[in-house]
Amino acid sequence: MLLIKLSEQNVKVKKSRPVNLNLQTIRFPLTAIASILHRVSGVITFVAVAILLWLLNLSLSSPEGFTAAVSVTDSVVVKLVLWGILTALFYHLVLGIRHLLMDFGYFEEMETGLASTKVSFVIVAILSVFAGVLVW
Repeated sequence: MLLIKLSEQNVKVKKSRPVNLNLQTIRFPLTAIASILHRVSGVITFVAVAILLWLLNLSLSSPEGFTAAVSVTDSVVVKLVLWGILTALFYHLVLGIRHLLMDFGYFEEMETGLASTKVSFVIVAILSVFAGVLVW
């Protein structure tokens, strides 16, 4: 009986939590945006594996398959997709290394975390340009 009364009291307790659910007014810090994009780039990389494996299978199937794979990759749209895949892979790699360093105790304070995020973005931008040169 006492347990039931205690649980009823716990249900009636009001917690003061934010109720702002308008996503247009919420401002995420740069570190949170980097973390969310890291997850998105992981999903993109996972899906891209299927595309890249199909392209690899086509190119290794026969000499005609290799010619077909080369003709597929000559399209501007496919080159943009490949550039996007490489950029997502580089982003996931660089920010994954940043997260590993944070697991080891580095860049855990707000100032150093923000600085490491900015450095990671610059590295990804440089690698993205490199990926563009590689694709074209």
